[in-house]
Amino acid sequence: MADIGEPKVRAPEKVKKGELALIKTLIKHPMESGLRKDAATGETVPAHYIESVTAEYGGAMVVKASWTGAVSKNPFFSFYVKADKPGPVTVTWKDNKGQEWKEKVELKVE
Repeated sequence: MADIGEPKVRAPEKVKKGELALIKTLIKHPMESGLRKDAATGETVPAHYIESVTAEYGGAMVVKASWTGAVSKNPFFSFYVKADKPGPVTVTWKDNKGQEWKEKVELKVE
């Protein structure tokens, strides 16, 4: 099976208070829709995709996304948070097989 997981979350080095900070995320995942057939066997490849992505900043939820098998392999996802205080940005990915990954980055606010 392909490598899964290895999430990455990136934030700017420093952000001024009140500005928007761009948070970038990437995770390794096959994102199989359940519709593709294996070329070698002709059998349908089972669905295996990330169902939800959530992000918290300073303990409060700032993003909640629901995904399907239509999202591409190794999905990149970015979003903005309003930088009002220093603190962690934690991103959680959950897939349809019950696997979960978390990664966090500290947002430094001047």
